[in-house]
Amino acid sequence: MTEETPGFDNEKSEGPSDATAPDDAAKAAGSADKAGPAGPAPTGEELVEVGLQAQLDQSQAALGERTADLQRLQAEYQNYRRRVERDRVAVKEVAVANLLSELLPTLDDIGRAREHGELVGGFKSVAESLETVVAKMGLQQFGKEGEPFDPLVHEALMHSYAPDVTETTCVQILQPGYRIGERTIRPARVAVAEPQPGAQPSGKDGEAPNAADAPDEASGGPDEG
Repeated sequence: MTEETPGFDNEKSEGPSDATAPDDAAKAAGSADKAGPAGPAPTGEELVEVGLQAQLDQSQAALGERTADLQRLQAEYQNYRRRVERDRVAVKEVAVANLLSELLPTLDDIGRAREHGELVGGFKSVAESLETVVAKMGLQQFGKEGEPFDPLVHEALMHSYAPDVTETTCVQILQPGYRIGERTIRPARVAVAEPQPGAQPSGKDGEAPNAADAPDEASGGPDEG
């Protein structure tokens, strides 16, 4: 019968457990290496900076929208001012034209009095003052004898033929025309003359054809056998 040494089995069973301890440590280290080092957690200052940046971006976007709205409103206001100014000028021109239209008969009377030599004394001073005032308001008189007839600014009241004109011509101004700038208040009322129908061209050097050169109608032509 063999005698067993006390405690031998206990030491033998504990050996393998100690031998596997380094392997487990190596595996754990390998897993840690594969996982990689963990990044540092953001600090409080970094979180505050990120929040402020987000607020700044939102504020800049809102500022861009408000700036675009302001520019659009400014453009609309400028267009409105131009329209108001244009309408104001148009209304002023119409009012001045209406006023001066009422004065045209008086100006016609002054013109006739001047032609007949009746514009004297105090009446002459008043007439000249009135003409000066209407001229300052932009009233202009037009219409002269000898100028070509223009239906846009002339109104023909009389018509005739004349041998000394080459086109329809104003030969007499019955009433002068008036305008303000490009606006015609009243066309010039004129008598016109047109070239004589069937007029023969003048002879050499502007002389009339010689009657001696014309065939002698009284002679009846050449003598008959």
